[in-house]
Amino acid sequence: MVKPHATRPAGKKSPLRRPQPAKRSDTDQRSPAKPSPSKPSPAKPTLLATTVSNAEPMRIAKAMARAGLCSRREAERWIADGRVSVNGRLLKTPAVEVSGADKIIVDGRPLPTAEPARLWRYHKPKGLVTTHADPQGRPTVFDKLPPEMPRVVSIGRLDYNTEGLLLLTNDGELARHMELPATGWTRRYRVRAMGRLTPADVETLKDGIEIEGVRYGPVEAVIDSVQGANMWLTIGIKEGKNREVRKILTHFGLTVNRLIRVSFGPFQLLDLGPGSVEAVKRRALAEQLGPKMAQQLGLAESGDERKARHARGKAALRDDKDE
Repeated sequence: MVKPHATRPAGKKSPLRRPQPAKRSDTDQRSPAKPSPSKPSPAKPTLLATTVSNAEPMRIAKAMARAGLCSRREAERWIADGRVSVNGRLLKTPAVEVSGADKIIVDGRPLPTAEPARLWRYHKPKGLVTTHADPQGRPTVFDKLPPEMPRVVSIGRLDYNTEGLLLLTNDGELARHMELPATGWTRRYRVRAMGRLTPADVETLKDGIEIEGVRYGPVEAVIDSVQGANMWLTIGIKEGKNREVRKILTHFGLTVNRLIRVSFGPFQLLDLGPGSVEAVKRRALAEQLGPKMAQQLGLAESGDERKARHARGKAALRDDKDE
């Protein structure tokens, strides 16, 4: 099996590149998974009817996304389907603001209280679809996650035959933020394809390209090796449009026969095994997002937590000196 190339720091392996603080954007370009019409995805049970932990009012769709139930777009569809009520009133429009004083019910159950955002790295194998319910009955990424995992949504998608790094989160707002091209984060892939991409083609891709009326932004392409009729490439894109890498290489006459995502911004696949999932540490995630976004998502370290961390560090130093 050919292992995907990725830059690894000396010593202990880290799934992170150096911090790249993200920019904020209000544009939403998500393509969320559609809830199954025959079996909707219900909210997880909770004993609390108060649901919005943030004291500031927010749109109902945003509150549902923050609780990790779905994306904003999915929330709007659920509202249109008559699945959401606020203070006993069935909603007909998502143009409603809610706060911690409101009682929000989704599919007959109270909306879970929003928890601090969490992020996981998952090595998606081939043969899984990135959706909660597939009309064709194919196995999904979410079917294969460990049972102890909370309900999560994917940050972007990998298609059925694509493998590699898929980021998962319990927070729809974090997913929305990380998917936006405005973050400036590069999605990097290792690609095996039959055919030839020339150095001139590589230069052309640096300025982006239009294919069948769709404009693709600048593409970083590196020719790694040639093996008979195939060649290995490393491709970097920032937008992540539907089947972007495959469509671009097909345009140049290549046939992709293996596609592996090795990194998404600062988060790397490294040696995470196929089917394995690993949580990203809270501090590491907060550093990558920047202080403003970390605060918004409940990731910012409190004064008491910072003091406790410093105390642990001092205690560890004393223990080292004693030894």
